[in-house]
Amino acid sequence: MAGDSSLSGRNGIRGRLWTIIFEAETKSGKAFDVLLLWAIGLSVVAVMLDSIDSFAMRWGGALKVAEWGFTLLFMTEYFVRIWVVRRPARYIFSFFGIIDFLSWIPTFLGMFFVGSQSLLVIRILRLLRMFRVLKMVGHMRGASIIMRGLLASRAKITVFFFAMVVLATIMGTIAYLLESGQPQSKFTNIPVSIYWAIVTVTTLGYGDLAPLTVEGKFLSALCVLIGYSIMAVPTGIVIGETVNAAMNRQDETTDACPSCGVHGHLLDARYCRRCGERLNFPEGGPGPPHSYKEGAGETEP
Repeated sequence: MAGDSSLSGRNGIRGRLWTIIFEAETKSGKAFDVLLLWAIGLSVVAVMLDSIDSFAMRWGGALKVAEWGFTLLFMTEYFVRIWVVRRPARYIFSFFGIIDFLSWIPTFLGMFFVGSQSLLVIRILRLLRMFRVLKMVGHMRGASIIMRGLLASRAKITVFFFAMVVLATIMGTIAYLLESGQPQSKFTNIPVSIYWAIVTVTTLGYGDLAPLTVEGKFLSALCVLIGYSIMAVPTGIVIGETVNAAMNRQDETTDACPSCGVHGHLLDARYCRRCGERLNFPEGGPGPPHSYKEGAGETEP
C-alpha cells in the first residue's frame, strides 16, 4: 500500500509538472513559458555583453554570476523535462531536446576549453518556443504553412539555385577573360571573378572588385539587370506553394506527445507525428497523459 501511495504521489507530481512545462494552454503553462522566454532572452543578452571588453571589465563578476544562475536554471529544467516525458530518449534526441541540452552544457565546457562559452548564444534558438508558448494558434498555423510552402518548393528552389551557380560561373569566367590582362586588374583568377559575379548578380556590390575595361563594365551592368530580373523568381515559387499549403491546411492542436514532447498534431491524430507514440490524452482537451493521472501506473497504454 505504501508503494502504491508513493507511486500515486510521484505520478501526481509528474502530471502537474507536465502540465506546467509542456501545455501552454493552461495558466500555469503560459506563466512558466513566458518566464522561461524572459530567462532565455536575458541569458543571451548577458552572453553578448560579456563579449564587450568595457562591459566585461566593469560588470564581469555580475555577468559571471548571472551566467551560472541561468545555466543551473536551464540544466534543472532540462532534467525535469526528461523526468516527466514517458520515453526520455525520444525527447533527448529531438530538435528541442538537443537545443535544451546545448543551452547549458557550454558553461561547463568553458571550465576545460577556453572560448567554448561563446557557444551559449545558441540559447537564442530556444526562443523558437514562443510560437507554442504564446499559443496564438494563428501564428503557429502561419509558421506551419510557411514551412510547408518552403518544403514543397525545395525542388524548384534547388534547380533555381544551381542555375544561379552556373550563371555566376559563366559570368565570372567571361569577366576574368576580359579583365585579367589589365595591369591593375584585381580579377586575378576565375574563383575571384566568380565571387565578383555572385556579388554583382545579387546586387550587393561590395566595391572591392570593379572592372576596368569597357567590355567588363558592360558585363557588370548586364549582371545587375539579370539579377533584378530573376530576383522575384524564388519569391514567386515560395508564395505559390505557400498559398497551396494554406488552401489545404488542416487544424492542429497544441497538445504535446507524452513521449517526446513534440507539438503540432492534427485534431484527429492518434499517434505522434514524430515518434509514433499513441496520443492518449484525457478526454475534454489538453492535459497530461493518462499514465500521469493520480493513482495511475507507469504501464504503456
